[in-house]
Amino acid sequence: MLIKAAAAALRQVFSPALRGILFKSLALTVGLLVVLWFGLTRLIQAFQTSHHISADYPFFDTLAFFLAGAGLFVALAYIMPAVSILVAGFFLDDVAEVVERSDFPTDAPGRALPWGQALGSAIRFAGLALLVNLVALILVFVPGVNLFAFFGANAYLLGREYFELAAGRFRPLPEARAMREHYGFTVIAAGCLLAGLMIVPIVNLVTPLFGVALMVHLHKGLERRALPGPTGTDARLPHRR
Repeated sequence: MLIKAAAAALRQVFSPALRGILFKSLALTVGLLVVLWFGLTRLIQAFQTSHHISADYPFFDTLAFFLAGAGLFVALAYIMPAVSILVAGFFLDDVAEVVERSDFPTDAPGRALPWGQALGSAIRFAGLALLVNLVALILVFVPGVNLFAFFGANAYLLGREYFELAAGRFRPLPEARAMREHYGFTVIAAGCLLAGLMIVPIVNLVTPLFGVALMVHLHKGLERRALPGPTGTDARLPHRR
């Protein structure tokens, strides 16, 4: 199911129907990263202005600045998951509507989340992702722990957030959360795929759109599976808000 959903999502990300959303998503993602880059470099410059490494050898100040700038590439890689979640919150409903209309035309369409709720949820999870990845960044010099911390934390966070955003178009948040927990292994496996894309330069820029399309397909597939009912019988998750 996951492989089929990933193939369908990849096909749709570069389809004409999503091309306009893709360009807007790329522009927003790059814009946020550029703002973060300039903000962090200005902080480094301000620090070095008031704390010269060597008053007698200004070259070392310049060298330290460029080394710090190169280090920011590593820092931005850890910030990228938070940016991805935030961008997904902006374009969730636009992408989901295209996917549902093209691949599930006979199903009842989902309902867009209230803009404030979708954005608030995205900001909340983006903040959590930023905090978790900053902790993972601190562990970057611990062999055997750094990659596991980055990959494991983001597999869980990305799988959780993207799935609940997609499922939230069809059911209340408590039901979406219960569904995610019931199919936890599948959702985390999808999160592993998204976390893997996050470490690939350039490719990680399309992760927000791919993640939304992937989770729409995954939710639709899992929705067709039976969940254990309260009396031991099988009952499907209801389509209700």
